[in-house]
Amino acid sequence: MRLVFACLSLLLAGAAPAPRAPLVLAAASLQESMSAAADAWARSGHARPTISFAASSALARQAIAGAPADLFVSADEEWMDALQQRGLLVPGSRADVLGNRLVLVAPRSSRTAVRLVPGADLAGALRRGRLAMADPDAVPAGRYGKAALTRLGAWRGVEGRVVRAENVRAALALVERGAAAMGVVYATDAAASRAVRVVAVFPAGSHPPIRYPLALLKSSRSPDARAFRAFLLSARGKAIFARYGFSVR
Repeated sequence: MRLVFACLSLLLAGAAPAPRAPLVLAAASLQESMSAAADAWARSGHARPTISFAASSALARQAIAGAPADLFVSADEEWMDALQQRGLLVPGSRADVLGNRLVLVAPRSSRTAVRLVPGADLAGALRRGRLAMADPDAVPAGRYGKAALTRLGAWRGVEGRVVRAENVRAALALVERGAAAMGVVYATDAAASRAVRVVAVFPAGSHPPIRYPLALLKSSRSPDARAFRAFLLSARGKAIFARYGFSVR
């Protein structure tokens, strides 16, 4: 009888479902770095987190609508603020973890040259081409870009020639394909592509500081979510992001 109970116990233990891996809502610009962090976490013996990449605006709206996610990593503070104001974050779990730079890119074959200084003639540099940007009314990269171009006095000249993309990677893809003469993206996006080159770096003071906060969501049901958050904030996790060109805090 004891043998029977022992066998049943083993069978039940084997049938128990594995703990759910964390579901992470992450800004599109984090594709390579967050995937590398998830791989490193999995190599340590954990279930690999599932990561949903999109514009921070889209991800925040999903969380507000009740998406059952565990972690949110935004490319700006405003969309994290929106979740915090609605009481959707685990208190004390929010932390600024990364920084980035904003750059102007063109197809690698382009000979375009632009100096991003006050009064810069970006419209003239575009000639008849278009400028690709993440949606400047909602997506962080686009909002940073609009702020910078406005500060430099170039926004009015290019506003009518902006191709609004759903996220920063979609804007990058437009430049890669030659569908846009130039694009405003993060430095880390440019570094991830062999099809574009950096034409100029936006002055840091021309736009709000680019900060990536992360936080646990109250909808979290994964027992590994807190530990994965701690890993991302650890020296080992930050080293992964630094390898992909992010500044770490």
